[in-house]
Amino acid sequence: MSIYFHQLVKVNLQNRKSLKAFIPILFTKEKKLFKSLSYIFCSDEYLLEVNNKFLQHNFYTDIITFDLSASKSSPTIGEIYISVDRVKENAITHQSSFETELHRVIFHGALHLCGYKDKTKKDSLFMRDKEDDYLSMYFE
Repeated sequence: MSIYFHQLVKVNLQNRKSLKAFIPILFTKEKKLFKSLSYIFCSDEYLLEVNNKFLQHNFYTDIITFDLSASKSSPTIGEIYISVDRVKENAITHQSSFETELHRVIFHGALHLCGYKDKTKKDSLFMRDKEDDYLSMYFE
């Protein structure tokens, strides 16, 4: 099992060891096999290019998750792109700290790889509850 953090934009990611130990716990709790995960921290502009190129979407987003696993039953391999600019803005909008919002998005990407969706209001609320659960577990 491996977790990588790539910084195209500098981000103060505290307690990397703790986070690297916690993410596999999330996958275990969700009954999902886990192999490798790469988090790429980038700018709005970089993620907009990824969004255009791979998803044909022309708008800013905070996160894009790619499942690179061989099949649904094989261990998860994923790439998660996170816009640090969006995370900063979301923290202000949601009256949260940058650290909390950053971890929310980190867990959000992992939850996508576990099969959770957020396209409908119901799915989005369920995903938010899951994020809150994992934030509570992680920061307790």
